[in-house]
Amino acid sequence: MGFYISPRFLDKLSVHITKNYLDLPNVKVPLILGIHGRKGEGKSFQCELVFDRMGVNVVHMSAGELESPDAGDPARLIRLRYREAAEMVKVRGKMAVLMINDIDAGAGRVDQYTQYTVNTQLVNGTLMNIADHPTNVQLPGSYDSEPIQRIPIIVTGNDFSTLYQPLIRDGRMEKFFWEPDRSDRIGIVAGIFEVDQVAHADIEKLVDTFPDQAIDFYGALRSRLYDEQVRQLIQDVGLEHISLRVVNSAERPPEFRKPDFSLPHLIAVGKQMVQEQQRVQEMRLAEEYNKSLYFNRKLGDTRDRTPPKQETTYSSSNQFFRSYQNTPNGNLQGSSPPPPHSPTPSSYPGQPSSTRLTPDLVTEINRILGQGLRLGIEYVDERRFRTNSWNCYGIFEGDGASAIAALESCLADHRNDYIRLVGTTKERRRVVENIIQRPHDKATRP
Repeated sequence: MGFYISPRFLDKLSVHITKNYLDLPNVKVPLILGIHGRKGEGKSFQCELVFDRMGVNVVHMSAGELESPDAGDPARLIRLRYREAAEMVKVRGKMAVLMINDIDAGAGRVDQYTQYTVNTQLVNGTLMNIADHPTNVQLPGSYDSEPIQRIPIIVTGNDFSTLYQPLIRDGRMEKFFWEPDRSDRIGIVAGIFEVDQVAHADIEKLVDTFPDQAIDFYGALRSRLYDEQVRQLIQDVGLEHISLRVVNSAERPPEFRKPDFSLPHLIAVGKQMVQEQQRVQEMRLAEEYNKSLYFNRKLGDTRDRTPPKQETTYSSSNQFFRSYQNTPNGNLQGSSPPPPHSPTPSSYPGQPSSTRLTPDLVTEINRILGQGLRLGIEYVDERRFRTNSWNCYGIFEGDGASAIAALESCLADHRNDYIRLVGTTKERRRVVENIIQRPHDKATRP
């Protein structure tokens, strides 16, 4: 099977690796190449194809090895693997690289609840030290005065903004955002279906039918086509005997005929997979189980983010979620809640209104709640908007005043983010999604 290598990917990776083995006069070459992008776009697999084509030896590490019950073990392991790669160059006479997959999963801080351990600090410090002194990497408890071979480090991840910022600064890490364009996607998908002899025109139509899906979607689609034959095998052998037939059987391994790779069948199976993805997004059971986690509590923030009851809602957005305040000397003091204000003014009887939101926004909130839907307020920064990774600010049901106050607070806290209103049924099916603020768009800001 001839897999496709993106010319952009090949150029970036080959230049970085080769440049680290050259002695360029008065040039400081970044040791680390960080390849980041959306999940499932084939970053690691493209790296493997480039390594194979260049004849480069690879020493692998995974995100799971960046943490340990024993403090210092991951940092020592990084140094050990780095020196192994340097020894490999010396013994085999070929270029070698150290590759760390999904580094943001092991060393990144995804949110304010991610534990920051001693090992995380040591991993960051070790990688920075190696990037600054790539030929002087020592193991704990020993010192070798002889310089070792400089080894380029390749790291992959989804969101490098979760990493320690001094580690990813220019000079230590060169960043490469991998987002395959249409031609790349067609080439990669054509390689996936090459042995199945799917026409190139059908590949183009398949990619255009699912333009928002990641590359791994098409690999999973090809695997799904064999489900019918596997199901038939289980029925023929019997559920009680399938284990004996598949594992350590004296019979020949089962043979499968070529599935239906016609374009309509591929699209039909692909749409089934998309529906399953949408069900996962619509269920959002974590919001039901962990509502208190969805109010964006910052690390060290002791404020109560639980939405107040309607009869105790305060008019000030600063007092809406706050039960503790910072005093001028930095100490936390309990603040007594102000007396309840007068009833919320109404645009018409029975409908809460606001003096800070536009009438259209108030009408939209009242409309969603008036239909018996649950109202969700979500936000996302400009970077994560591309991957559709929204954060929940709050969920409200029948409480218009609290929803309006929460939206006022959200608009004040996230002036440079996307904000949207979401209406969901009791079955957790989304029926309304309305973006009310975009970055640098002041039309809907209070």
